Amino acid sequence: MTPGDFQHRNQKRWEEYQQLAGALEKGVRDSSAGEMPRRFRELCLDLSLAEARMYGSQITERLNAMVIRGYELIYRKRGSGWSNVAAFLTLGFPQAVRREWRLFWLCNLVFWLPMFVMMFWSGHDIRWPQAVLGADGMASMERMFGGQADQIAHLRSEYGSNFRMFCFYIYNNVSIDFRIFAGGMIATLGTLFFLLFNGLHAGAAAGYVNSVCNPESFWTFVSGHSPYELMGMIVSGMAGMRLGLAILRPGRRPRVRALVEAARCALPLIYGAAFLTTLAAVIEGFWSAQELPAEAKYAFGGFGWVLIAVYFLFTGKGAAGEA
Repeated sequence: MTPGDFQHRNQKRWEEYQQLAGALEKGVRDSSAGEMPRRFRELCLDLSLAEARMYGSQITERLNAMVIRGYELIYRKRGSGWSNVAAFLTLGFPQAVRREWRLFWLCNLVFWLPMFVMMFWSGHDIRWPQAVLGADGMASMERMFGGQADQIAHLRSEYGSNFRMFCFYIYNNVSIDFRIFAGGMIATLGTLFFLLFNGLHAGAAAGYVNSVCNPESFWTFVSGHSPYELMGMIVSGMAGMRLGLAILRPGRRPRVRALVEAARCALPLIYGAAFLTTLAAVIEGFWSAQELPAEAKYAFGGFGWVLIAVYFLFTGKGAAGEA
């Protein structure tokens, strides 16, 4: 192939690349913006061929300038750490959750169904939550949720400060999320087990408090941080299920390769779960145990659930990269 034939054959594609680059430089973001990485790779291949076949400086310099232009468009946004965090929270994380919507609903079902069954059945037979919590768990519930004053006194005596409460809660929440996620490596069985167990335990705690302790002290305490803590568990379960399914159903790929590809899909879910878990620990340590009106705490918790729903449903929807 002569240099003229090479240029004539690829001219139209190069012009389309230049038009797309010009639109992106002007800030235009539409459905075609997602094609930029693919076109950039094609252009890099063209440049390599032109240099290997010695098609002359006119073609190689033109292609090199186009490659530099595309490189700056693709990678110039990666310089600021905080801008990357903002982009992940406004685009990457909610889009990753929507891409795995089947796993989202499966993990919700495995967690919420046993929780509500246990919580409501506790009103008919108190032996169910007693069997799940055990003697130590029941004693802990009674100490903490015997009343608002008992709750504050118990937390202050056990942790001493809001910051120490935050440290304990983030350690506890991260350990739970990690077990849920890592359990996916046992062919999804570990993830399903830990989601089911935590659902049963949460339902048993709520049912026992409703029957024996002071329900208001419990619900005012958990209402503020529960949206973020529980959704962090659900998202961790989604990530674990994605790994487990790659082991169970690798398709035509080797299992190692399928697992690596699944890990790439699970990574934004794990990052997002870590964000939700940290936010829950901050609220639990600095808000949940404060002596505030019950109405204020319930309103804050309700706002959290609405915020979570709107965030996962609409944030980043329609942007480039949405699957």
